[in-house]
Amino acid sequence: MRGLKYLSLSVAAACAAAFAPLAWADSGDKPEAKAPAHEISTADIPVPPLPHIDWSFNGPFGTYDRASAQRGFLIYQQVCSSCHSLNQLYYRNLEGIGLSEDQIKAIAASVQVPGGVNDEGQPIERPGKPSDHFKAPFPNEQAARAANGGALPPDQSVLELAREGGADYLYAILTGYADPPAGVKLMSGMNYNTYFPGHQIAMPQPLQEGSVQYTDGVKPTLDQEAKDVVTFLTWAANPEMEERKQTGVRVILFLVFLTGVTYAVKRRVWSDLH
Repeated sequence: MRGLKYLSLSVAAACAAAFAPLAWADSGDKPEAKAPAHEISTADIPVPPLPHIDWSFNGPFGTYDRASAQRGFLIYQQVCSSCHSLNQLYYRNLEGIGLSEDQIKAIAASVQVPGGVNDEGQPIERPGKPSDHFKAPFPNEQAARAANGGALPPDQSVLELAREGGADYLYAILTGYADPPAGVKLMSGMNYNTYFPGHQIAMPQPLQEGSVQYTDGVKPTLDQEAKDVVTFLTWAANPEMEERKQTGVRVILFLVFLTGVTYAVKRRVWSDLH
């Protein structure tokens, strides 16, 4: 009897093992599936240090490269202005990058700006004037978001001042687009950028080699285009920089002179006591 009992248990175990897959299929329960390959979060990828560019405007005696700034304005016109505004600039301010009065008038007249209403009360447009603000690409924030998948392109008037790292940061973003590393999955509509915090940026890569055609013989490489447009945006955010630096140098020279005069007077007044 004991042998029959052990035989029955062995047969029952074998049957259970044989019919276990059918039981899982009937009950809906399945054995644990193999875990998918691990996806890497872009938040876990460190942001490298910003590249350091030797800008012409760096340092206490730095000045703007007018030719570079003019090429950068061309890039803004042909590439950036379709999404980004320069709300704090007037067309007449372009005199600061070396454009002539006739050039500025032609640039302003190339756009249509609101011109009030006609005799029937209907809004009309007119050619721009040097005294007009730069024309914005969208009439309002809602229109800007609707045209850019919900993202709001920032105004570029003071963008260089508003980003930590300033000009180096802007240059890094413009040149930092790349394919995501293996295992990284981007959210829908996002692009991978090496230097952008979190590495996912809504703006598609705006510059490629040959994005614009320069008229001064300079080759429009990605590096050159990025440097030119950053020079322009730095000027836009700091149009008074050169004057401020010149004033600072004059003040320092005056203080040095005043210190020398004060020391000479002190020596003369106290000379009898020494």
